[in-house]
Amino acid sequence: MTTLTSVTLGCPQRPLQLADLAHLSEAETRLKLDPSTEQRTRPSRLLVEKVQAEERVVYGVNTGFGRLSSVRISTDQLEALQRNLVRSHSAGTGEPLPASTVRVLMALRLNSLLGGYSGVTQQLLRSLCDLYNSGVIPYVPSRGSVGASGDLAPLSHVALCLMGEGEAYYQGVLMAGSEALAAAGLRPYVFQAKEALACINGTQLMTAVGGLALGRARLLLKAADIIAAMSVEALLGTDSAFHASIHRVRPHPGQIASAANLTRCMKGSALVASHKGCPKVQDPYSLRCAPQVHGASRDGIAFSVQILEREINAVTDNPLVFPDEDLILSGGNFHGAPVALALDSAAISLSYLGTISERRCDRLLNPDSSELPPFLTPHQGLHSGLMLVQYVAAALASENKIYCHPASSDSIPTSAGHEDHVSMGPSAAYKLEKLVENIEQILACEWVCATQALDFRRPLTFGPGTETAHTVLRQHVPPWGDDHPPYRELEAAREALPQLVEQVEQKIGPLE
Repeated sequence: MTTLTSVTLGCPQRPLQLADLAHLSEAETRLKLDPSTEQRTRPSRLLVEKVQAEERVVYGVNTGFGRLSSVRISTDQLEALQRNLVRSHSAGTGEPLPASTVRVLMALRLNSLLGGYSGVTQQLLRSLCDLYNSGVIPYVPSRGSVGASGDLAPLSHVALCLMGEGEAYYQGVLMAGSEALAAAGLRPYVFQAKEALACINGTQLMTAVGGLALGRARLLLKAADIIAAMSVEALLGTDSAFHASIHRVRPHPGQIASAANLTRCMKGSALVASHKGCPKVQDPYSLRCAPQVHGASRDGIAFSVQILEREINAVTDNPLVFPDEDLILSGGNFHGAPVALALDSAAISLSYLGTISERRCDRLLNPDSSELPPFLTPHQGLHSGLMLVQYVAAALASENKIYCHPASSDSIPTSAGHEDHVSMGPSAAYKLEKLVENIEQILACEWVCATQALDFRRPLTFGPGTETAHTVLRQHVPPWGDDHPPYRELEAAREALPQLVEQVEQKIGPLE
């Protein structure tokens, strides 16, 4: 039986966190509006209606948009103005966003409107909430946003569906938007003054895609420490490089956390103890400097998470309505620069995990550095073993250099030069999404190699974390014997990374 979960939006005491995005992406999740939202949002709508009644000329209420903002629109045409805005801006192209991303996109836009500075009606807020909860998924092409004035094209496709136009999925079937709403028992929404603009003017595409990718990245930070610990043990490395005293005097939080994780994973390892007296003085950097490299990734990701969590609770509309001051002000909160920079930074930060993991893969497979059978095969010569697993890791690590190229450093003017600087935040989000997928697979490659290498170190036992990690992989990937195609096993390892972190934490307690 499917269990429904709920997420409450608009609660001042409990703003959204990055972890909430994973829940918002799930079909079983339902939205609730905090009881305080009506009191908070109603005054801004009353001011918009007051402006209409007084026939004041205010951008977004009774004017055109972008370069056409100087064109005054009569009161009897305001509904048509909103309708035409949505229709003309639904210009996305490319593959449609997955349903999970569209759910987050809708929830984040609603959350921004609940801030109380967008001048929308209670009916619109409830309609957006009902659309999310109905299971109707608007058809949203993934490309077409430059990240200012907000993510106009993708958000317009959501608004188009809300109007009963465009296309949408219902119960997995693509159909006309009007049919999807009818099947779900919903009526098309008629946008009032300013409301369509409020629905489409924000950074919710880049925050949805980028935020979901960052959520996956946070898990990989823990997985990288666990898998690196396995490699250190398998390569007869020392745990002294992870001693807390070393990292205390260079107090980067991520470095300290990573060193602590590595130490805990290997604590009490008979394999580590077995070579305490060996003449080797220092391990290679890919082992010895794992806390420094993983830690730098951690600190970079922490910065990006901070920016994203601030943004998903921000008001990114334009113009903004301030009822206490009787002001409706045009500004630029829709500009995606903070998010774009944070996502580009996250890609560079996360790439470190891939480059150092690939180096450990190579050492595990190279008999000159591992003192283990070449390519970890028990049948040398006739069989190639895990040779190509390192090739895969190398290919993905190299591809990640492309995804580290910043999107946010580019800008192409739009709207006849009126919008003359844009963020390219969606491109930064899509690059990060691809890079996260590659890092997952690189770490899975190392996990497969480290587990096979540890098999050759038996009967010695490993640390509590690494022993658990070995057991988890062997539930999905058997020991390498005769040569066979490993592609399914590499995919199985990638899919098991969440289970790896979960079971290791169950064994040794929560990791940093």
